[in-house]
Amino acid sequence: MRIFTIDTGNTIAVSTSTDRVSKSGAERFTNEKQLAGLAAHWPTGRLVEIWNNLPGVREIAKFTDRQTGVRRIWRAIERLGPQVGAQAASGADKGRGRGQAPTPPVEPAVARADTKAARVIALLRQPSGATLKAIMSLTGWQAHSVRGFITAHVRQKMNHRVQSFKRGGERVYRIREGS
Repeated sequence: MRIFTIDTGNTIAVSTSTDRVSKSGAERFTNEKQLAGLAAHWPTGRLVEIWNNLPGVREIAKFTDRQTGVRRIWRAIERLGPQVGAQAASGADKGRGRGQAPTPPVEPAVARADTKAARVIALLRQPSGATLKAIMSLTGWQAHSVRGFITAHVRQKMNHRVQSFKRGGERVYRIREGS
């Protein structure tokens, strides 16, 4: 039987029933129902923190509801197997497979000069940002293409934090300071 423990630092460890599981302050569970019972007393932010600390998962800002959070966390941790002692599932081992060296940090992509991408990035860097219509007129793209570019290229590939808001009834995007 596999026993899961979660400590106050939101690190989940997996061990077998023969292993010694005695971490002070750690809560124990063996199935999704027990995890749901523990999580019923936690703030929902803790579920998000636990999820974001799991290896190989895509970070999120919130769950739809507590039940969804518990279900997704359980599915992610039930595939973990015990190793010698216990296996901790935390953000420290994100991006690594078993027995592999840590992967070097990925450098964000940089837009080449004088391309549509570079011009859009320049617009987004303005303190006032850029309206969806302004980006569409600059590039000749349709609205869905602009939104896709901002999500896939600017946010994910270039690792910029993009703020989206409405001003005067128009959608405005801008790159946040420090990214």
